[in-house]
Amino acid sequence: MNVTIDRTRANRRLPAPSARLSLTPAPGGLDGVWWPRSRALSRELPPLTAALDGPWGRLTGVTVNPAHWPVIPSWVSVAGRAVWVDWSAEEQDPHRLTLFFADGRRDVLVVPPEAGAAAAGLMRGVGRGAGGRAGVTADRMDGRSAVEAWETDGGAGAPSP
Repeated sequence: MNVTIDRTRANRRLPAPSARLSLTPAPGGLDGVWWPRSRALSRELPPLTAALDGPWGRLTGVTVNPAHWPVIPSWVSVAGRAVWVDWSAEEQDPHRLTLFFADGRRDVLVVPPEAGAAAAGLMRGVGRGAGGRAGVTADRMDGRSAVEAWETDGGAGAPSP
């Protein structure tokens, strides 16, 4: 039996999906919300860092809590350069991602990848009041208080400030 391998097809890769990201300030003093598609940081961080490289300046590093990430790479490649990845089990909130830029740091809420329609609503509703205006302090998400949303969407206790 002969097997033929079409190498032209095997060499074509699908483009990485764009990051599901909202850069609107979120409750608890967060600078935005990120909803990864999986728990594979080596796959999820490149589109995120590529999306963040412009709006907040040049991204230099990322810190995560290892509680929800089975494998943490020491760096990821973004536009031909390396962005370091660090972890801390004690100092880093497991529901946040800390991003380091040349001019400071930003904290982003991480929505669990397995979250469904509630996450999509959260991503659309961050930073919007009842009238749908951006810039209003978001103390309500989907008509619920921040604590109610945290409790019912998989959080444990009140979100940390």
